[in-house]
Amino acid sequence: MTGLGVVSAQGSGKQAFLDGLLDGRSFFDIMRREGRQHGDTRFIGAELALPTIPSADERTLSLSARVALMVVAEAWDEAALHEIEPTRVGLVIGGNNVQQREQVLVHEAFRDRANYLRPTYGLGFMDTDLSGACTARFGIRGAGLTVGGASASGQLAIIQAWHLIESGQLDACIAVGALMDLSHWECRGLRALGAMGSTRFASHPEQACRPFDAAHDGFIFGECSAAIVLESATSARRRRVASYAKLAGWGLAMDANRQPDPSREGETRAMADALERAGWKGGDIEYVNPHGTGSVIGDETEVAALRSIGVDRAAINATKSLTGHGLTAAGAVEVAATLLQLRAGKLHPTLNLDNPIAPDLPWVRGGAITTHARKALSLSMGFGGINTALCWETHA
Repeated sequence: MTGLGVVSAQGSGKQAFLDGLLDGRSFFDIMRREGRQHGDTRFIGAELALPTIPSADERTLSLSARVALMVVAEAWDEAALHEIEPTRVGLVIGGNNVQQREQVLVHEAFRDRANYLRPTYGLGFMDTDLSGACTARFGIRGAGLTVGGASASGQLAIIQAWHLIESGQLDACIAVGALMDLSHWECRGLRALGAMGSTRFASHPEQACRPFDAAHDGFIFGECSAAIVLESATSARRRRVASYAKLAGWGLAMDANRQPDPSREGETRAMADALERAGWKGGDIEYVNPHGTGSVIGDETEVAALRSIGVDRAAINATKSLTGHGLTAAGAVEVAATLLQLRAGKLHPTLNLDNPIAPDLPWVRGGAITTHARKALSLSMGFGGINTALCWETHA
């Protein structure tokens, strides 16, 4: 992994992101979502602080597409991808149905004047507009595709990038966890499903996001996105590009279940497959960046799955406690968090972890700690029974 770019409520760029995590800063508040005239439901979340007016060449792009350009630019520059033949560079967008609020806003704006709808809407309503915008900006001419796996989309994109490189089709591939721009309709649906919190902390938004805490009652949304550059070891050596870590193993397992409820068996299989590919045992893992949404059922299931693969000494922290749940973006953002922490030799605290559901596990809480970890496990699970696991190993 030779480059990354990230945007979250903590800030734009990897240094601002890392600083915010290690300082334990969160930015949860009542979200500015349209549709309040349809009811008084208020949703807690962490929103990006981006310029209101985009540049001239981005004004027809959605928020999701503009943010994708930002994270790809940072990752592209760090990995010096301009040095690679354009047909040997690829792009995988992780996430679909990511521009829902954009569509709602357009529909409401042109409801009574549909004949004046801007022509670019014919491009922008499709998720492929993200890959189109990014490949056009950076001249990417290799393989490009979009993969959807709900909250596992970011990690699915990384796994697909690995396949494209392993097959020999590409030398390097950028995996993007796309920003999911929720409208009030999706927020209402997720609240009705019982997945999104939090009525309990409606008057204290900063306390609402509580992964692995006994008072958790659902995930809290957070706008974010990240781009991860994978390339072959040969390519990186040839260009003398520094590497954060290698993707030592990955796992992907389905639950054969449409519902949002998690499966210990499915999560365990994904973790076990990742460990087998890496040649690791559970006790080799020194740090875990879990899915950790704050879901009552989900957190307990994940803890049980970690125990079942023999994770017994790994430090654990939950990035979502600070960023919120980025949904399609979450897997890539948390990979970025994992690798930035390992490079810095520090692990961020888990916010609001006052009463852990598994007090015997070595949670990072209270403040950042020093780490010498080299082997890390990052996890993502998505609605529809999608479970992914990635093993990362930093260089000695």
